[in-house]
Amino acid sequence: MPATSPPASRPYSLGFWLMCLSSFLFFASFNLLLPELPSHLTRLGGGEYKGFIIALFTLTAAISRPFSGKLADTVGRIPVMVLGSLVCVVCGLVYPWALTVGSFLGLRLLHGFSTGFKPTGTAAFVADIVPAEKRGEAMGLLGMTGSLGMAIGPWLGTQVAEHFSLNTMFYCSAGMALLSVLVQGSLTETLPLAQRRPFSFGLLKLDWRQEVLEPRVFAPAFVTLLCLFPFGAVLTVIPDQSQLLGMPSKGLFYSCYTVSALVVRLVAGRASDVYGRVRVLRWSAAILVLGLLLLVWTPSIPVFLLGAVVFGLGTGLNSPTLYAWTVDLSDPLRRGRAVATMYIALEVGIGLGALAAGWIFSNLPTRLPYVHALSLLCVLAALAYLLRITADAPAGHQPAADANPEPLPEEVV
Repeated sequence: MPATSPPASRPYSLGFWLMCLSSFLFFASFNLLLPELPSHLTRLGGGEYKGFIIALFTLTAAISRPFSGKLADTVGRIPVMVLGSLVCVVCGLVYPWALTVGSFLGLRLLHGFSTGFKPTGTAAFVADIVPAEKRGEAMGLLGMTGSLGMAIGPWLGTQVAEHFSLNTMFYCSAGMALLSVLVQGSLTETLPLAQRRPFSFGLLKLDWRQEVLEPRVFAPAFVTLLCLFPFGAVLTVIPDQSQLLGMPSKGLFYSCYTVSALVVRLVAGRASDVYGRVRVLRWSAAILVLGLLLLVWTPSIPVFLLGAVVFGLGTGLNSPTLYAWTVDLSDPLRRGRAVATMYIALEVGIGLGALAAGWIFSNLPTRLPYVHALSLLCVLAALAYLLRITADAPAGHQPAADANPEPLPEEVV
């Protein structure tokens, strides 16, 4: 009898692609608002609080991460994702009624719970259904669909606001989040039955020494904080910088940035699986440095948009590699907590970047280079830290240590 060849590796499952679609809709939903919120807050009389648009959002996202991580490891991945998306639905419907500075900022605070829950459940879900040797590639594909949503969202938001109304833009945001919820409802839970528990308010009680942060993932969390500081700063000042340069659309920078991140994820999504997480992160930090140097200089619109493209290339290499590195280092039974730890660092980095940018900028155009220069120092610190770490072996050559104690349902594997 002739020897049979080993079976070909299975392609990504339908569950994985549905999760990518859900991620696209979710990121498009809240990024759709970003170009218009600074001017909207100014019209409400709160122009001096622009830094809080992102900072308050990321504050509640960071606070909710330990809870979402614990719930993802106990109640399930899908309930955590659904809750996060539903927050986007509610906020999109309420924004038209937030007509004072205080109510608007309070709504931004509530809106942050969405990213405190949805991405935590998403990353844990994908890590459950993708083998370790394809983890970097999978996170790259997932990030690529999220980046596509981030690219389309700002452009779409600006178009809707200009051709219809600001309230229509808010309702479109709610509608896209609702579609994301519907997609999530078609998925099968991946948390093993032996680990699942029904929700109770007792689960919201945390042991701050054991259930908030995962020490195993300190390195990727620290790099995440430093490398996401510039993102918070960019989100805060780019709409004003675009207007000062005479850009035809406030969303054009975001579109260039996210499309370049999308392209590099498509081309280099598997790079960290082949060459190792740390090596790829070094290159991504170096590219981020170049992009920020262009934004510090920025004498014209072409240089400004080139800075967006280069910054997007660095982010496109950075984000999926950090996710994969976090999962590599995590205990499978504490995977939700590990992912939540990385996301806490992400939110802290973005929030600090937004606050610092708002404080430094203070609506004075001459201060914009200083905002990007501070971001540049943070990424240089991350690069220095990465250079001190011994480069890891290619992730695809490492033994997988994340076998589930219970087989996953056939339809999601």
